[in-house]
Amino acid sequence: MKKYLVSCLLFLILTSWLQGQSLKARIKIDLERQVGDIDPLIYGNFTEHLGRCIYGGIYDPNSPVANQDGFRKDVVEATRNLGVTQVRWPGGNFASGYHWTDGIGPREGRPKRKDLAWGDTESNLVGTDEFMQFARQAHVEPYVCVNLGTGSWDEARNWVEYCNAKTGLYYSDLRAKNGHPEPYHVKYWGLGNEMDGPWQMGHRSAEDYSKFALEAAKLMKWSDDSIKLVASGSSFYNAGWMDWNKTVLTTLHDHIDYLSLHHYSGNYDKDHYKFMAITIRVEDIIRLTEGLINEVRDLYKMEKPIYIAFDEYNVWYRAENAQKLEEHYNMQDVLVVAMYLNTFLRHANVVKMANMAQLVNVIAPMMVTNGKLWLQTIYYPLQLFALHCKGHSLETFLECDKYDAGDFKQVPYLDVSSVYNEQTKEVFINVVNRHLDKSIETSIASQFGKWASQATVYEVNSQNLTDENTAEMQKVKTKETTINTGSEGFTYSFPAHSFTMIKVKLK
Repeated sequence: MKKYLVSCLLFLILTSWLQGQSLKARIKIDLERQVGDIDPLIYGNFTEHLGRCIYGGIYDPNSPVANQDGFRKDVVEATRNLGVTQVRWPGGNFASGYHWTDGIGPREGRPKRKDLAWGDTESNLVGTDEFMQFARQAHVEPYVCVNLGTGSWDEARNWVEYCNAKTGLYYSDLRAKNGHPEPYHVKYWGLGNEMDGPWQMGHRSAEDYSKFALEAAKLMKWSDDSIKLVASGSSFYNAGWMDWNKTVLTTLHDHIDYLSLHHYSGNYDKDHYKFMAITIRVEDIIRLTEGLINEVRDLYKMEKPIYIAFDEYNVWYRAENAQKLEEHYNMQDVLVVAMYLNTFLRHANVVKMANMAQLVNVIAPMMVTNGKLWLQTIYYPLQLFALHCKGHSLETFLECDKYDAGDFKQVPYLDVSSVYNEQTKEVFINVVNRHLDKSIETSIASQFGKWASQATVYEVNSQNLTDENTAEMQKVKTKETTINTGSEGFTYSFPAHSFTMIKVKLK
């Protein structure tokens, strides 16, 4: 009996010791193995006339923090600080029933409409001119999604004229009459939203959408041949999603510059490791779509590229329409958002635009509660990437332990991207440790040049995965430290369930 108890005790001690040990990994950085140039447009966001995103979010003229145009100064400032480069508007599902002429001219004359997408009443107090004002104040480029649901070809063409033409034409003169004589020069235009989805107003088959979008694209580019067009790719990943994308690409290849993809993630069954593998599906979608793009370009011997615009992505599974999609984010969601951004960087050769959905209150990185703006947990990974990850995306060598979860097999515990900024000679290494409770001790080597003697570490982490931020307390935010490095390489232990960005110069 005594020997049995001793054996049990030794087993428990050994088990405890093993559980406390760090896992091991290796990362190697080679500046010559470049994936592609990082387009700043991948650090975009999205605003839709939904819940409190526009009204009570970016626009709240009755707030004590509103500026002379009715926009919340704190939201404008937080948008600038976030590093957002472009913002998509006015939807989303809302776009498929939105008639832009309702939202111009004197506010007292604008009609109120029932929004059939979300069931609200649309006041039209924020329309084209107001959104352009917000974009200018927030230092973001506007990206306008036209109504190809209940809208017409003329409506799309006229919107381009209103925004981009010099005075002397009917709609540009109307813009001047409304107080804005100078063109807005809106470069990016979406040809409808999620038109493959049966939930969409004006939902069509792939063939019918492609034919309709083709005529809209022709008219829009004839109005302004400098604009870039984004076709509505599949957001409804059923058995036929690749057929939809192939039809759209085949029909519109000469007229579009991007194909739109959407993806939302959720931890519905409370399985941490399955949730941590969910962006592998996103990576597969990107690879397959890139293959279709290359197939169509080869077929038509195209020199002009077609890129992917991942213009809706986020974690979204708790808050439904009844809660106006006011999702509250925790530490676990930080990891998924960081993995989305890692994925986009690993495919920087083809993913040239991305938009987190949405900017404020509605599945958003910032919230307004009782008049006070506060930052959600997912604000911080997007901010770190947007402010720092510029230049060339690198193909990163990674060796680490793996796990299986559901349909996902051999998932590395680390999710990694790396970036080289040629101007500053800095390398950024972005690492998500998916492991629930173990740190991972990682050797980091340069295959091209020597590391500087010190590196800056930005870490987003919290004690518990369920930790959230509130208006009163920021439990989850970026923490910055400095570490010493060796010229040939250095070792860093990435904490359990963390996102870490390491900035280090090359000599």
